[in-house]
Amino acid sequence: MNDVDSSEANDERKASEFRYRSMHKSELEALAVSAIREHRRLLAADEVVYEEWTRATAEPSVSSAVLKSLQDEYIARQKKSEAQQEDLSDIIDALGYVPDVPLDGDE
Repeated sequence: MNDVDSSEANDERKASEFRYRSMHKSELEALAVSAIREHRRLLAADEVVYEEWTRATAEPSVSSAVLKSLQDEYIARQKKSEAQQEDLSDIIDALGYVPDVPLDGDE
């Protein structure tokens, strides 16, 4: 990432932090719960892709093109998860605590 991209990312993050800090606690908590659930969903989906990639890696009949495709998919998912995690972190920082969010099925 070059300095311009880094500077733009920092500016976007500061704007995001300001937006969250200007929200009411009840709105922030609902947003945090939603973001936590989304984070859990992304992690579960990422794990499925990772498992498929590792299974394919162990299978000699799988082509290198398929392995590359699975690797690229996993890396792209990791980048998306990282961005979502940063957003979640900003929301929780503005809220001041991590709300309780039951696991799916525990509600």
